[in-house]
Amino acid sequence: MKTIVTLALNPAIDKSASVAHVMAERKLYCQEPRFEPGGGGVNVARAIKKLGGESLLLYPTGGLTGTRLQELLSEERLNHRPFPIAGLNRESLVVLEEATGQQYRFVMPGPQLHQEEWEPFIRELASMEPAPDYVVASGSLPPGVPSDFYAQIARAAKKRGAKVLVDVAGEALHEVLREGVFLLKPNIREFREL
Repeated sequence: MKTIVTLALNPAIDKSASVAHVMAERKLYCQEPRFEPGGGGVNVARAIKKLGGESLLLYPTGGLTGTRLQELLSEERLNHRPFPIAGLNRESLVVLEEATGQQYRFVMPGPQLHQEEWEPFIRELASMEPAPDYVVASGSLPPGVPSDFYAQIARAAKKRGAKVLVDVAGEALHEVLREGVFLLKPNIREFREL
């Protein structure tokens, strides 16, 4: 079986709930919330699991939200390897307005990652045994991480013979495009920007 490593540098706890109507300046009493692990690379790992496959998820974790994120990943029986950070993992909020069926998504910024917190991901891919067959890097970069981070990941993974798949946006997409990867997954807007 092929080995797959998924990378989520800005994972989140996704909290979702519904409310009858969204109105400004009023308390909105929501239905009971649901909590799920989220973020680009996390969602890729969850999809692989749902399709009957296995992957190893690499991600930063810090604070109480990081602990809860680890619990949620374990509850879903995902193979995961946390890398400790000083900051707190982010949370995101999704509210469904029942009256209209419209969804409101509030995405928070990730924690500040320092060089000594993001470099271990590159070193891990450079030395992992056995070397992965595929590396999937997906999601936004948190503050403090250079825009060429995914290009550095691609370089390290390709030296090991891995095929690299990337789903990123903005300057990180431009940087990884210069490096070259097996597969890019831009959306229509990202294609236009390129």
